[in-house]
Amino acid sequence: MQFTRTPRIHSLLKSAVLTTCLIASAAFAVKPGDQAPDFKGTDSNGNNQSLSQYKGKWVVLEWANRGCPYEQKHYNSGNMEALQKQWTSKGVVWLSILSSAPGQQGFVSPAEENEYLSSKHAAPTAAILDPTGAIGHLYEAKTTPHMFVIDPTGKLVYMGAIDDKPSPDPDTLKGAHNYVSEALEEAMAGKQVTTPVTRSYGCSVKYAE
Repeated sequence: MQFTRTPRIHSLLKSAVLTTCLIASAAFAVKPGDQAPDFKGTDSNGNNQSLSQYKGKWVVLEWANRGCPYEQKHYNSGNMEALQKQWTSKGVVWLSILSSAPGQQGFVSPAEENEYLSSKHAAPTAAILDPTGAIGHLYEAKTTPHMFVIDPTGKLVYMGAIDDKPSPDPDTLKGAHNYVSEALEEAMAGKQVTTPVTRSYGCSVKYAE
């Protein structure tokens, strides 16, 4: 038997999906429009880092784990490095954050992280080591990558996936819609961000158990 979706059923389904999205958004500790939580940490060069020191600048937070196949998709292809260079050249601060706990996949020493960034020709403003997961829990970062965009006033304007291709296959980068670039382009032009929240994809952040 074949069922036909009536306009009323279509409307109810659309309403249900919208309600689900709103509930999911409300469940986040932070959401677009909120002040992004300030944090303090130490980067791979031993420098102190905080969100507040970059007030007045656009900031991208990228949760990273070099052992994650989804992260490897973006770094081995050069995609993440290209994004970092594209936006830092326009004055955007790009902070990679490593919240893997000691003994977990993705945990590295400062020297190991610097060697990795150098080998990949990566260009984040800084790579912050967060082995206790304090910064990750503050933002409820769930996956690697998990992306956040913060405006010069300190408000969150985007959170979620890097793009619309939730796969570790680098071939999916072709034709992918990059949510981070879209959010930056729109927000920096004074426009409302079309898609302020998406579901992030990747490996789970390897917090301490």
